[in-house]
Amino acid sequence: MILALSLVLPLLIGAALGLAGGIFGIGGGIIAIPVMTGLFGMDQKLAQGTALVMMVPNLSIALWRYCQRQPLPKLRTALLMLCSVTATALTAHYASNLASSELRRYFGAFLLWLAVHSLWSLRAGRSRWSFALPERLIPLVGLIGGTCQGLISIGGGMITPPILVTFFRQTQAMAQGFAIALVTPSSIVALLTFTNAGLVDWKTGVLFALGGALTVSYGVRIAHRLPERRLRVAFALMLVATALWMICLG
Repeated sequence: MILALSLVLPLLIGAALGLAGGIFGIGGGIIAIPVMTGLFGMDQKLAQGTALVMMVPNLSIALWRYCQRQPLPKLRTALLMLCSVTATALTAHYASNLASSELRRYFGAFLLWLAVHSLWSLRAGRSRWSFALPERLIPLVGLIGGTCQGLISIGGGMITPPILVTFFRQTQAMAQGFAIALVTPSSIVALLTFTNAGLVDWKTGVLFALGGALTVSYGVRIAHRLPERRLRVAFALMLVATALWMICLG
């Protein structure tokens, strides 16, 4: 009975995270980490490494599917990925040697920033950036996204689209394609780094991944049916709740 529960519970939670991840477009990792620390009693660093087990296969499939629908500039995308992987390799090594309480505060602060940014962007009539940066500088965004990815295991895919849309005047679809390309290899590097440090619970991570794979498509379907403003407010409130949880645990 206990063995069955230890298998079924992560699958069910993974399914719930996959559904939420599909609705909010975050892959479930941003919610999985506090769930693993709060419900499974994992150390923050172990939770981050384990969440990557769920994220890597989903991101790889998403990148493959996206490239079929929205081709990306090959050279620019390759340079973006190179910058991201480099930044991730350095910061993931740094993060693996941080105290858990300190890493938790980084994570909570990042989530609060995202929530404030999301709510601020909903203000009517908010002015846009007055000029566009040259597209040849887009690969440097990989340094920002890769740093976030390595430091807190998630975040690169969420911070990249607003930067590309606001400062580079990319379409939302193109910005999301660049974000997926950025996050996929950097997540693999981060997973390898955390694995080498012994900070991955593979059994739990695989079960979460299997559960999430069953429901993420339904979450995406729900997201497309919700009014955009309501979805964005819900996303921001979810970030606030998660951030406060992580900061309080610190």
